[in-house]
Amino acid sequence: PQPHFDSRSVAQEALEKSPDLKDIPQPSSGSATVGYRSAKYTPAEWFSNYQTLIRQAGSDHHEAQSIQRKSRTLNRNTHDATVETQSLGTRLLGERLQEIHYWRSELQRHVEQLQADSEALLQVKVRLERVLDATEIPYAIATDNLTCRTRRLGPDLVRDSVEEELMKEVDLIKNIQALLKRTIAQVVTQIKMNRDAQQTLEMDWSDKHEAYSFDDRSGRHSNTSPDTKLHPSSATMQEHICTPTSWTKVTQDNLSKALQEEEATNSLRMLVEQMLQDTTEDLRVQSSNVDRAFSQRCEELIE
Repeated sequence: PQPHFDSRSVAQEALEKSPDLKDIPQPSSGSATVGYRSAKYTPAEWFSNYQTLIRQAGSDHHEAQSIQRKSRTLNRNTHDATVETQSLGTRLLGERLQEIHYWRSELQRHVEQLQADSEALLQVKVRLERVLDATEIPYAIATDNLTCRTRRLGPDLVRDSVEEELMKEVDLIKNIQALLKRTIAQVVTQIKMNRDAQQTLEMDWSDKHEAYSFDDRSGRHSNTSPDTKLHPSSATMQEHICTPTSWTKVTQDNLSKALQEEEATNSLRMLVEQMLQDTTEDLRVQSSNVDRAFSQRCEELIE
């Protein structure tokens, strides 16, 4: 049998598959290319923008060259100023070292002088003590003579020239002994004052020696020194640091005190020498007076 062809079914299927109007290409009127043309520059605009970029690049290049020139100038000026400052610092350190060395030498000289003065006074003290001990013998002899004369009987118990001279000798020896003791005490006091002044100078000398070592080490530093470091807290004690004037005055006052003690030592030594000469002469004269009185009295008794 012949296949049956249904034309209605084919027509209906064709109708169902017909495309939508929006899927059918429409003739172009130029509106579809509007987005592409609106994002473009004209040749004149492109050239103007290019010229602006060129001018900006030239301006930036000129500014960069100017900054480089200023940087080189600043670097050169900073280097020159740094070298000048370092040279000034080195020169000032040198002057400071000379000043410290001078005062340290002065302190050392007076320390040695005070030491020598104290040793000389110690010898004077020993000498005075020996002289004081030496007065005990004539004092004992004179007092023994007076004691013996008090044991006389009757008319022989008289106050004659011998007794008067013996009493003068006893009084003289007592006065000399008291003077020697006061002088020894004065010598001891002067030795103590010398040692106190010497100790003050030694402490000042130690400070000067340490300061000299620090400044000498600082003067040897350079830009390539491996141990050169930045110490941010190095200036925290600036308000407690004395001025050069007050620093010098402290040492001058110490030296003035030392010089005063040196002069006092010399005066005391001269005084001791003169006193020993005078007391020795007084004792000799009084001893001669006693001997002469004894001789005269003996002659009177013999007659």
